[in-house]
Amino acid sequence: MDGLSQTLGAFAVATAPPSEFRRAPLSEMLSALSFALDLTEGQPAGHCMRACWIALAVGRQIGLPRTAMWELYYTTLLKDLGCSSNASRLSHLYMTDDIAFKRDYKKVAGFPGTVSFILSHTGDRAPLTQRVGQFARVVRGGRAAARELIETRCMRGGAIARRMRFSDAVGKGIESLDEHWNGRGLPHGLSGLAIPLYARVALLAQVVDIFHISAGPRAALAEVRRRSGSWFDPALARALEAVAGDPGFWSALDAPDLEQRLLNQAPALHCAVMDDAFLDDIAVGFASVIDAKSPFTAGHSERVALLSDAIAQQLGCDPKQRRWLRRMALLHDIGKLGVSNIILEKPGPLDAAERATMERHAAHTGEILSRISAFATLAPLAAAHHERLDGKGYPLGLKGDEIAFETRILTVADIFDALSADRPYRKAMPLDRALDILRNDIGTSVDGRCVRALEAVLQADGTLTAPL
Repeated sequence: MDGLSQTLGAFAVATAPPSEFRRAPLSEMLSALSFALDLTEGQPAGHCMRACWIALAVGRQIGLPRTAMWELYYTTLLKDLGCSSNASRLSHLYMTDDIAFKRDYKKVAGFPGTVSFILSHTGDRAPLTQRVGQFARVVRGGRAAARELIETRCMRGGAIARRMRFSDAVGKGIESLDEHWNGRGLPHGLSGLAIPLYARVALLAQVVDIFHISAGPRAALAEVRRRSGSWFDPALARALEAVAGDPGFWSALDAPDLEQRLLNQAPALHCAVMDDAFLDDIAVGFASVIDAKSPFTAGHSERVALLSDAIAQQLGCDPKQRRWLRRMALLHDIGKLGVSNIILEKPGPLDAAERATMERHAAHTGEILSRISAFATLAPLAAAHHERLDGKGYPLGLKGDEIAFETRILTVADIFDALSADRPYRKAMPLDRALDILRNDIGTSVDGRCVRALEAVLQADGTLTAPL
């Protein structure tokens, strides 16, 4: 938090995007955004990057050509793109914390282990009778329920990758991540060489990192040997064994500069840098990941981006500043990927611990976006969208002029959309009621200029017909 505090303090009063429009490496941006995917999968920070490093080592060992190496690079880095899309369903089906469930499930293999895991995790916060009943329902659903969850995740991940301009081969690699060599994987039961190569390598790399982080290299290698021929392509398992014989392979995974090492790899350097249109597509793609976390947030980031842009236009912001603000709005809630759906969809008030977890999402947003050089100014302003003019907001308690004008626009758009949409604890408010709340908070929570601009926008398009 100290680093974030310094960053916010340095940029909180910025009023123009001086550096966001230079060309930025795609590899740098996606390696940073992969940290958000780690959050929603409950994995230690850097999991996707470490898996990518492992995958590239295997790819070199088997002699993949240059183009295949960069497709493998992005398949593995973005393997969890669809991870948020099944979070709500998983949380309700198993009556549990979706993030903890996903984290622990990645270490499970075999039917007895799966049954034991589901028994211990289903309804782990519910009374015993309720747990037993829900476990029975889960068992009756069996493989069909598991297929639904994995198919949702995998197919959506592939679709988002294609939306972000990646090749069909990358999309298919992400879609097939949970297929197993013996044909007993999901969602389609592919087997052997019918499973796309990138998916076979990415699954192997994922499991190696999970067991290496939790129990060390020996445990990781033992798991590879145990699953070779069932989960893993035996040829790839042998390739992993070969590269694992180099001590530098394991030390690199623990190195503090792994991210920079990964960015210096040939596949990262091979890829073109991003122009503004590509940067916009990446922001829209990740906004869809964020909003898929819960049905109550579906479309939220894109609506906030539209509202922020309209308010900014009403206030006379120039096109470059508006484009920069739209990106900030699209990504402002990326930290929510680290919040369990048990909290996001709780139908009543949050307790103190739950509220603290929820409020950390703003800091997570700043931490993730600050890893991207092209977003050096954007990151702290996005992280400040829950700050208040009276200093009673979070994460830093900024007040008055410490809160940038762009953030004030984003805050009004965010609050208005939240008030006028359904939430777990209440129905959507009428627009005039939402505006009344914003008007009452002028000067304490929100900026009056931004509220009046929002009113003018709503009147101009006929959404609001009452006089100002």
